[in-house]
Amino acid sequence: MSKLKGLLLTEGMHGMISQVEGLAKALNINFTHRKVELKSFWKFIPPSLTPRSNISFKEFEIPDFDLIISCGRKSVIPSIYFKQKSRKQIYNIHIQDPKINFKLFDFIIAPEHDEISGSNVISTKGAIHYLNKSEIVSNSEYLKSLIKTDKRKIFSLILGGPTKYYEYSKENIEKIFNKLRNLIQKEDFQLVVIPSMRTPKNIIQFAKEFFGENHTVIEQVDKKAYLSALALSEFIVVTCDSSSMISEAALTGKPIYVANILPKRKDKRFQKFRKLFRELNIIRNLGEEEENWNYQKLNETSRVAKIIKQKINFK
Repeated sequence: MSKLKGLLLTEGMHGMISQVEGLAKALNINFTHRKVELKSFWKFIPPSLTPRSNISFKEFEIPDFDLIISCGRKSVIPSIYFKQKSRKQIYNIHIQDPKINFKLFDFIIAPEHDEISGSNVISTKGAIHYLNKSEIVSNSEYLKSLIKTDKRKIFSLILGGPTKYYEYSKENIEKIFNKLRNLIQKEDFQLVVIPSMRTPKNIIQFAKEFFGENHTVIEQVDKKAYLSALALSEFIVVTCDSSSMISEAALTGKPIYVANILPKRKDKRFQKFRKLFRELNIIRNLGEEEENWNYQKLNETSRVAKIIKQKINFK
């Protein structure tokens, strides 16, 4: 039996791509990814008030597909439009709250902290993502040629980047770096700093200057370095701006500290997410007493894929 073909629709942001591609891989389908761009007027109109046609988005070539996986507000209407336009049975899956009638989708996948429900809603603890255990294990040795060759245990800092909620000012980041320096000096850890696509270059340079040559700062986005850091680290620190990266780190079962930044505006969704992960014993706040703890490894992407496979009966 040939694999189903998937059409993935996102706004092109890394977190969204991670979610749609992660689910597609877990479903074991072939897929093509398309970035959705809305026409100027429709960028400001919510999906519930947007016509379910191609009038609102810039057209793009689409391949044959059996399944649509979309993520983000901009991809809501294209997903509905392509499903309705198709002459064969198409399943459409949307990740995040679509802010439109849920019945327009076969499945909606949303984190528990979004607090939505429905017969076709699959709630998740945190964000689904593209990482899996075998990838982490297979890349575990990658960092060993880049880090300092000594017997110190590894403490990794996974950096996100500025958002509408959190400012990556030197003052804010220096507070995080000071807490980390106190911890690694006290316990004699080797720090490995891993940037993401959103990490400003000046923050990467600041990390190099702040921590010095006795620690390692990866200067470019490097997926293998990221996976290797997750595999080798005794403890993991993730900045508070990325629920996706915190969810990814939770796949390891290792202690995760969240490096908090004072928000510029109300961040209730992030607070709810962190409250849930705290209750699940996954995270602590950076600055709390260093300790080692255990929790059940989180693999929500695999769990969601199994539910979908059972309901639409494909292998």
